[in-house]
Amino acid sequence: MTEDRRGRVKVETGQKRVRVYLRGKLVADTLRPLLVWEIPYYPTYYVPLTDVRADLDPNGITEHSPSRGDATGYDVMVEGLRADGAALRYLDSPLSELKDAVRLDIAAFDWFEEDEQVFVHPRDPYSRVDILGSSRHVRVEIDGVTVADSHSPRILFETGLPARYYLPLTDVRMDLLTASDTHTSCPYKGTADYWNVRVGDTEHADIVWIYRTPLPESQKVAGLACFYNEKVDIYLDGVRQDRPHTPFG
Repeated sequence: MTEDRRGRVKVETGQKRVRVYLRGKLVADTLRPLLVWEIPYYPTYYVPLTDVRADLDPNGITEHSPSRGDATGYDVMVEGLRADGAALRYLDSPLSELKDAVRLDIAAFDWFEEDEQVFVHPRDPYSRVDILGSSRHVRVEIDGVTVADSHSPRILFETGLPARYYLPLTDVRMDLLTASDTHTSCPYKGTADYWNVRVGDTEHADIVWIYRTPLPESQKVAGLACFYNEKVDIYLDGVRQDRPHTPFG
């Protein structure tokens, strides 16, 4: 593992086979993927140039990163298909590992770790998700109004984030919730749908979410509602919890 002191960027070689496809055509296949923490919260994949099977066509675009250096942009071409601006190379990076690697855009391709598809970003090898059934009493207030009250939460513990309390819908004031058009995706849990909550004359947007069909490792939260700890008052066994400070606050 290396670390750049200015940007504190970690780089390490992953242990999973990683394959990248563009509409079914193989773009890259590597047993030596690089995990690069461009931001502190999760890594992205870089692929050794020798493991890229597609052609890279320089497109004249350049980008600069204080920690990674200057990048040259490329379009990716494979068997008559083209992904414009979907690759970057840091040819003169101060991080030596990146000089012979290609950053392929996660959103432009279909990614697989071993034989399982990856969504949003690579799973962080230092992050873990545990979901435990509990009989603790969870009560949720918004603007002084109880909007959920449950003695059967599923508590989700994820490295680096506060515990999240997933509650049966029968324990939630569904009459106060209206469906939102917002959807987000998580590489550990899947795709979440959101609700707004109206209390009195105030609507609190996107403050509750649900994973209706979560990924296999997160099946225990399927069909349960979760409120942002950062935006509501949560009482755990009668004790009001401090609102955590996170990027989601």
